[in-house]
Amino acid sequence: MATIKEIKATLEDVTDLADPRWIDFEADSRSGVQKAIFQRKKAIQAEVAEDKRLETMLRYEREAYNQGFQVLAGIDEVGRGPLAGPVVAAAVILPKGCKIRQLNDSKKIPKSKHEAIYHEVMKEAVAVGIGIKDAQIIDQVNIYEATKLAMLEALSKLDPQPQHLLIDAMKLDTPIPQQSIIKGDANSLSIAAASIVAKVTRDRLMADYDQTYPGYGFAKNAGYGTAEHLEGLEKQGITPIHRKTFEPIKSTINHWNNRR
Repeated sequence: MATIKEIKATLEDVTDLADPRWIDFEADSRSGVQKAIFQRKKAIQAEVAEDKRLETMLRYEREAYNQGFQVLAGIDEVGRGPLAGPVVAAAVILPKGCKIRQLNDSKKIPKSKHEAIYHEVMKEAVAVGIGIKDAQIIDQVNIYEATKLAMLEALSKLDPQPQHLLIDAMKLDTPIPQQSIIKGDANSLSIAAASIVAKVTRDRLMADYDQTYPGYGFAKNAGYGTAEHLEGLEKQGITPIHRKTFEPIKSTINHWNNRR
């Protein structure tokens, strides 16, 4: 009779719930074998569910391929809402039919997995472009226009240039055919890939800014208005990376001007 360790090793080779070998495994009444069977079936079910989710997230890509487009780019941004730091956009071209496990809207991915999935995207991608617009640009043209500029910059850095764009809830001034998708980062793998690239890129920038401008918690809050960030504003005033057209930054500037 095979040992439980040997059966566990054999179970790792079973990838289909319809595999006839389950009958023999399930005839073994040992509790260790039954536990191993339960765990392996649960893992296979999770893999099937993940594959189905990824297939669903490729539906916009399939539609574009069916229209004759061969090179597609997903575009997304991170950083429209923070009080400090740039808005960062990414454009990503994935190979046709590419599936990256656990890739999703970056807001739905545990932070502990961001770097690993980012590296997987960078490894699999045909091309990646990144656009960054700082607080000065945001204040000059507003956050919506700055976001579009960042997206266009990211797009311009792609080689090859895409034939079709899938964009998260935006329309860009470009002759390239495009589709704006509401909640695109949760519904298109190409956009989700751009989302995680933009997220990790911006988080790294904000961690660097935390070293340059300590006391605001930028490495933890990414420039959003947390209690630590607001306390830093109250004690130290604004930095060059704060968005002067955003509240409460505008009020903080007035507060510090009145104290002089």
